[in-house]
Order: sequence, then C-alpha cells, then structure tokens
Amino acid sequence: MPQEQSAPAQLWTPANKVTLLRILLIPVFVVAIVSPWPEWFPQWPEAEIWKPWVAALVFVVIAATDFIDGHLARSRNEVTDLGKFMDPLADKILVAAALLALVELGPLPSWVALVILAREFIVSGIRMVAASKNVVIAASWYGKVKTVLQMCAIVLFTVKDSWLVASWGQDAFVAFYIFSWVVMIAALVMTIVSMLDYFSKAKHILGFTDAEDAQARAGEGSEEADTIANEELAAAVVHEAARAGLTVGTAESCTGGMIAAALTSVPGSSAVLNGGIVSYTNPVKHRELGVAQETLDAHGAVSEETACEMARGARSALSTDLAVSVTGIAGPGGAEPGKPVGTVWIGLAVGDAVSARVFHFEGDRAAVRAQTVHEALAALRAAIQTRTR
Repeated sequence: MPQEQSAPAQLWTPANKVTLLRILLIPVFVVAIVSPWPEWFPQWPEAEIWKPWVAALVFVVIAATDFIDGHLARSRNEVTDLGKFMDPLADKILVAAALLALVELGPLPSWVALVILAREFIVSGIRMVAASKNVVIAASWYGKVKTVLQMCAIVLFTVKDSWLVASWGQDAFVAFYIFSWVVMIAALVMTIVSMLDYFSKAKHILGFTDAEDAQARAGEGSEEADTIANEELAAAVVHEAARAGLTVGTAESCTGGMIAAALTSVPGSSAVLNGGIVSYTNPVKHRELGVAQETLDAHGAVSEETACEMARGARSALSTDLAVSVTGIAGPGGAEPGKPVGTVWIGLAVGDAVSARVFHFEGDRAAVRAQTVHEALAALRAAIQTRTR
C-alpha cells in the first residue's frame, strides 16, 4: 500500500487555516449586516448610517481570503483533499449567507437567491453522480467568472440602499442602482451558463447522450472522434500548465506512450512535458518507477497500489510538479478474476499527494486505450486547475 504517513502532518497547512478562518468569519458578516449592532454603540451616533458599509467591508475581507489561501496552497505546494473540500464550501456558505441576509433585509428579491442557490444544488448533485462513476468534471472559467460577479453584486446590493449612497444625489443614486442590477444580472447569466457547462460535460453520465454519441464513446467506429477529443484535451493541458508554470510527466503501461504522444503533438509542449516512461512490463515498473516488488506480487500490475507507486515514481524520476500513471487491461485477452477487460487504474501525483481511480471502459482494445488517454488527460487538467484556483 502506498505510504502516505505525511498526510496528517500536512492536514492543517497555512492555506487550510486561512480557509477555516474564512468559514469562522461568516457569522461575523451575518451579525454585521442583520443585527442591530449600532444600538450597542451609543457613543457612535452615525453607526446606523455606516452599518451597510461595515458589513460590505467585512464581506470583502472574507472574500479576499479566497485569493490568499489559493496562493499559499500553490506557492507552498500544499494542495490537500481537505483544502479541496473546504475552499468551495466556504465560498458557497458565504454567498448563501449573504443572499439570505439581503432577502431578509429587502434589497434583493427572493427569486435571485433561488436561482443562485438552485444552481449550487444542481451542480453539486452532478458532481456527486460523476464521482460515483469515478469521473472528475473539471471546473471551467465560467465558474470563476460567476463567483467574482456574484461577490461584486453582493457588495453592491449591500450598500445600494444606504443613506450614504442616497446622499450623493438623485442622479448618482439611480446610476448606482442601475449598475448594481447590471452586475447582478451578469452574475445570474454566468450562474446559468456555468450550470449548463456542467450539464454539457456530464451529459453522458446523466444518460442524455444520443445513440450515435454513446456508440462513439464505446469505441464502435469512433476512433476519429476520440482522437479529436483527446487532441483538444491535450492542448488544454499544455496551455493551462504553461500558464501556471507547471511541469508534468507520464508513466504508461496499457497505453504504451499514447498520453505523452498526445501532449507532444501540441506546439509548445516542451515547456510542460518533462518526459514519459513506458513501463509495459513489471520489471520495468520496478526498475524505472520504483514500484515495490512486494506491491506487484501482492496486488498485481493492475491495482490502485501499483498506479499510485507508478505516479509517485514518475514524478520523482522526471522531476515534475504533476505526474499521471495508467495501468490496465486493454484486451482482447489478459482478464483476471475481478479485473475484466477494460479495467484501468489511473494514478495522479501532485506534490506529495498521490491518489488513483479505477475505470471500467467498454469497447475493443483501441477504444479502451483511447478512453484511458482521455481520462488521464482530464485528470491532469483537473489537477492543474486545482493548483491554479
């Protein structure tokens, strides 16, 4: 079993502590925006006038910590599973708390909050279904734009009806009111667009794929479609890794170098791909990637343990930030008890964190290999986007 004794020590990293602080500060914002705290400071007669601005300031401070914990996690190479869980949760709790408070106070119609919160429930449901099928749906830039616009809109709606804004004069007040709604409408549009983007990426998981597309995904006469999809995904991996200054490596068994080939077909890949190791046999896995002989004897080449050790070995041997490994049974022969043809383990090493997922692909040998390349590239892209969030 891969050793991960360092995980507990890495649990409460500086980035995770900042994220936890963001969650703990959310009640402070709620108190600032809805409670009658100006009454507690009789020595400050203008406290009621400044109340919405104080609440807005608290909200901005809390929202700004999102950039801080992301920077800490990336710069210190301390991206953890706890951080992946807490960071989006903190954003969702903060936005939900702000929307509900604004609805209660009156500046925001309830239907706006309903649209935004419904999107979060729907997307969370899609991702849970995808996770149950060992599929990772990478977040897109739509979601990032949506979050920024929502934060800006919430700040504007917090202060738009304040006495201070009204004191600017009728024309300025109307202009500020209209601008606030423009930003909010833009946030709603991106909220819906990002939700539809998730639907599009998960249509095959949810059963909306038509027969022709399903046939293509199964590998029946779909080699050209698979090739085009993998080329586009490889280009995205190279371009996003290059922007983030990250390097990647590969350790391949059943794909025989296809993942590295897909990446090197992209212009500029030399700045991203350090190299790839084709470890088609167990001796090569042991010798070149450091997979323990005990692991191979006890669990076999097609296993979670081997995939993890392959990914860790590739990242070390190739000196990369990330490494992906694949080991599986592409067919037509090679099936074992509990491991039918199409069983593939894909491992991912990101810093010291190593994990693996099992897939059960359908179709012939070419289809299984093409789908393995696709999921390996998708795993790399998701890891890159997590590192750059």
